[in-house]
Amino acid sequence: MTYKIFVTSEIKIFFSYIDNKSARIIKQHLKKLEEYPYPGKGPGDKEKLPVRGKQRYRLHISRTWTVFYSILEDKKQVRISEILSIDDAHKKYGY
Repeated sequence: MTYKIFVTSEIKIFFSYIDNKSARIIKQHLKKLEEYPYPGKGPGDKEKLPVRGKQRYRLHISRTWTVFYSILEDKKQVRISEILSIDDAHKKYGY
């Protein structure tokens, strides 16, 4: 069953600031979450981890970007909450 991908308005703005190639690559990877949002299933470097006391997931993209998201199984939704450079993600969350 497929999941619907939701992004915040901040992420929509983020896409307007990055170069076209990076935006295209990130969007291609996000599209894969429609079929395979959980770690260990399907393509992608995904991991389940607690962030700020909530169960969230992260997806690494091309050793450059880190996407943080949550899965609402009952609604079949994947909600993208943050997209950061890998360095910024490590600084912010310390993993």
